[in-house]
Amino acid sequence: MDELKKEVELDDHKLTLDELHRKYGTDLNKGLSSSRAQEIFERDGPNALTPPPTTPEWVKFCRQLFGGFCTLLWIGASLCFLAFTIQITTETEPENDNLYLGIVLAAVVLITGCFSYYQEAKSSKIMDSFKNLVPHQALVIRSGEKKSINAEEVVVGDLVEIKAGDRVPADLRIISAHGCKVDNSSLTGESEPQTRTPDFSNENPLETRNILFFSTNCLEGSARGIVINTGDNTVMGRIAILASSLEGGKTPIAIEIEHFIHIITGVAVFLGVSFFILSLILGYGWLEAVIFLIGIIVANVPEGLLATVTVSTVTEESFFALLLNISMCVRVLQRDTAGDASESALLKCITLCCGSVMEMRDKYPKLAEIPFNSTNKYQVFSDLLKS
Repeated sequence: MDELKKEVELDDHKLTLDELHRKYGTDLNKGLSSSRAQEIFERDGPNALTPPPTTPEWVKFCRQLFGGFCTLLWIGASLCFLAFTIQITTETEPENDNLYLGIVLAAVVLITGCFSYYQEAKSSKIMDSFKNLVPHQALVIRSGEKKSINAEEVVVGDLVEIKAGDRVPADLRIISAHGCKVDNSSLTGESEPQTRTPDFSNENPLETRNILFFSTNCLEGSARGIVINTGDNTVMGRIAILASSLEGGKTPIAIEIEHFIHIITGVAVFLGVSFFILSLILGYGWLEAVIFLIGIIVANVPEGLLATVTVSTVTEESFFALLLNISMCVRVLQRDTAGDASESALLKCITLCCGSVMEMRDKYPKLAEIPFNSTNKYQVFSDLLKS
């Protein structure tokens, strides 16, 4: 871990093309041979980040059943069963109220715990399915032939081509580029597209222009580079390992519930002990006083809070998901005009001022157009004006 916290140590951005060829044994035109690439793959393993350690499912299930507010409900249920047991041993015709209350408390904990675990497992499976929805591909040159392979099969020394719209499959040292710009916001926080060229521009490998970093996106142009790091050895891989090593804190609602449990527990115990002592002073037997103690403590347990919090959370998530889906929808009859929801306000203004957009397009047909791009930052089009 201490090694990961050190500054990134790279010197590949300072090397000339001949030095890169000697270091990695890569032909700058033909790339690695297939046999050599297979040897490196068997040595280094797949080009993938090591997943963080996961919590076993049985531990997650137990946390839902016995964590947080559930602990207080289990204590309440146990006290109810204890009171019912005392009544059975001391009374000829005991009442079943404590038995029923204990069963209800246990059922509430079991049902809400299973439901919460189901919701958590469902969300986890959805996120995992997104990872495998579209396999990440990379265009490599091996033995002089261009091949599209799974990004996990990319090895150190591979000659990789990147074009606009591609995600960089590994850390690359650029050997040629044509108007290449990348989005480094996920790595360095820079919001503007960063130009990439084969030229060495900075001693710091994170600031130089001739390095492409794993998981960044190419926005414009194209580039060709040699893979210098893969998997956990990439800059993003080091950051991912450091981030996964951090301990996650409690959520605000978990902190509030824990604080509430402490207050309720203190109040319940104080009132229960007070009534226990008062019962003894008034001349009740110790068994009756114990039953009073248990009854007061159980009475202070809000049995419906856990179910209310669970149902409220799920309802809010479903409601906001529905709102999000509604906001992203566009009526089919308006799709050819509106395009997407973000243009609705502008089109409404144009419709009120100038009339129907489709009528305007028919009246002034478009002859030529230069679309907008981030380099020129303008858009030009010419229309036919009918006299």
